[in-house]
Amino acid sequence: EVQLQASGGGLVQAGGSLRLSCAASGFTFDDYVIGWFRQAPGKERERVSCISYSEGKTNVADPVQGRFTISRDKAKNTVYLQMNSLRPEDTAVYSCAAGFPHCGDTWYRYYKDVHYKGNGTLVTVSS
Repeated sequence: EVQLQASGGGLVQAGGSLRLSCAASGFTFDDYVIGWFRQAPGKERERVSCISYSEGKTNVADPVQGRFTISRDKAKNTVYLQMNSLRPEDTAVYSCAAGFPHCGDTWYRYYKDVHYKGNGTLVTVSS
């Protein structure tokens, strides 16, 4: 079964850290661009970060620049989102998607066109 699974969310205090995972089953990430998004209650989906799996090129949105890091483990066919210095405004459901045409500044605009979209994992940051 082809599946994209996000995990690693939870409840953390402000200033804390979490590491999210985006794992693929039924296909490999090899030539894909994978992106993380988040959606807070009552708000629109917001881009977070993307990575070109083969090249390792990354793109990080301004609100999380310097705090969040995206990476990949080719042996595990998994993409990670390391989130440090978390703030209450980072509270959201985080999800991943794969199949973007590039990881440049406009990568997120292709969300509706990508083939693989995963479920979400809830991150709650308490003040």
